Amino acid sequence: MPSDWLTAVAWVSLATAFVSAGLIVVDVFARGYRQHVWIMEVVWPLTALYSGPLGILAYRRWGRLNSRRYHHDVGHARHYGFPVSVGISDTHCGAGCVLGDVLGEWVVFAVGATIAGVALWSEYLADFALAFVFGIGFQYFAIVATRHLGLRDGVVAALKSDALSVMTFEVGLFGWMALLFFVFFPHAHLGPNQAAYWLLMQVGMIIGFVTSYPANAWLIRRGIKEAM
Repeated sequence: MPSDWLTAVAWVSLATAFVSAGLIVVDVFARGYRQHVWIMEVVWPLTALYSGPLGILAYRRWGRLNSRRYHHDVGHARHYGFPVSVGISDTHCGAGCVLGDVLGEWVVFAVGATIAGVALWSEYLADFALAFVFGIGFQYFAIVATRHLGLRDGVVAALKSDALSVMTFEVGLFGWMALLFFVFFPHAHLGPNQAAYWLLMQVGMIIGFVTSYPANAWLIRRGIKEAM
């Protein structure tokens, strides 16, 4: 079992993350800062769910400025530097991965699935499959909104744009999960029904964001992926 202090920190972190995500939702839908690409209205709250206050700060600094209301109020669009554009593209990829990872963890836990008696291998399989589907799906909706592509062309373009991003995000997260499972908590058997588990997964998702950033930068520089 995780220590009491870790559980307490986890509950604070999770509560802060949910409040941060909720504030973004209110800002987007109640205050009218709707995004030009609608999928970003899903991306920003999901980003806050693993990054907490950092997510809402990023949204307030860059996401809100890409809203229709901001453009109307100031009369022009906001242009970002390359590092920020890469970071926003990374949040887009990361949000799809996070949604898939969270669902994958609960599915494996609910059915008690293991491979060779080890739950981690089942988590890897389910997490990657769902993260890939949602990650590519998020990119698909962004691409068809900007390029006006059909279904087949949109899926192909999304695969080219985000397959590497998804894989590098999962590499970072999975490496962290392996450390948790085999090194830090080899006997604790943490699961998604424990707050400490999700605190540690938040850390892993931030690591995934970091490991996928270079891939996003490379894809954008090569013209394979459009900057968000």
